[in-house]
Amino acid sequence: MKKKNKAAGGLGQLLIPLVALGILIVFNLFRDIGFFSIVMRVNNSGNIVLTGNLVSIIDSASELAIIAMGMTLVTAACGGQDISVGAVGAISGAVFVKVLQGMGGITPTSVIVGFLLCCLATILFKLFNGTLVAVFRIQPMIATLILYSCARSIAYWINGDATPQLNSPIISSIGMTIPGIPIPTPIFAVILVGLLLFLIFRFTSLGIYTQSVGINEGAARLNGINPTKIKLISFILLGVCVSVAALIGVCRLGQLNHKTLLVDIEMDAILAVAIGGNSLGGGRFKIIGSVLGAYIIQMLTTTLYAMNVAPVNVKAYKAIVIIIIVVAGSPVVKSFLTNLWRRLRAPSAPGGPRKEGVS
Repeated sequence: MKKKNKAAGGLGQLLIPLVALGILIVFNLFRDIGFFSIVMRVNNSGNIVLTGNLVSIIDSASELAIIAMGMTLVTAACGGQDISVGAVGAISGAVFVKVLQGMGGITPTSVIVGFLLCCLATILFKLFNGTLVAVFRIQPMIATLILYSCARSIAYWINGDATPQLNSPIISSIGMTIPGIPIPTPIFAVILVGLLLFLIFRFTSLGIYTQSVGINEGAARLNGINPTKIKLISFILLGVCVSVAALIGVCRLGQLNHKTLLVDIEMDAILAVAIGGNSLGGGRFKIIGSVLGAYIIQMLTTTLYAMNVAPVNVKAYKAIVIIIIVVAGSPVVKSFLTNLWRRLRAPSAPGGPRKEGVS
């Protein structure tokens, strides 16, 4: 019985994103029956690749989906959000490119070393945020406002104002497709990050501890859980996610521009967490919900562009739809719909309410 209730609760948390995704799919099918068609084409490099709106949506949302996974953990553990992920991503990209330049070229070794060093740098900056939140008990959004304001300047100090071009088959393979594999590489990156988190939660107690700290930090401490450690781990994992997203962003464009790399992605990541049915006040979470939220945001953006909505108006339309989705998934609306459903399902008898236990 407990397993059934648990499954029902998990499905209930994903109900809003699944319904929103279904509505977008149905709307696009009515608008254009071929919207989700997938075809095989030969790209400019002579490789056969999958193309189509659906592939484009899943591919384009990769950076957002990866960062949303990390944002979910920070939100669950700390009851707040990190608004510096995009800016710190610029630092990560700058470190990656600096290492490639310092090692004299783009080789498999320099790319691996560059990624490891940019990952280390990003984790250190995220630990700075985590220390302010976990040790000094500063509200997450305020603590991360520091790097939100200055991280792109730090990226400028690292790499200057230049936008170096990264022309290499290795870079193209990471940001686009690997020759002989028609599926875009960033999609595999999302799967790998998701698998990594799944294995961590499967073979450790991190998921339960994170939820416990987010629900009631005092009670978690009394049960032997170290809230400070759990919060710092959530920021470390977010740092890894930001590094992967920054690597994809740099390789996708084949250049570094610290002013535009992952710009404004923090707002979409927070929305993806909310749309995914996760509480922004911390506690229970579902990574898959945030990933669905990321794809919903990207599908909405692609749909608006397909309808020839001017780019300057896209954000306004997105805001209206997202407000509807978030309000529909709010505790007040959920409680109202749950009570309404129970009333509709409640058995009624002509002579009044049925009494249980009477034979």
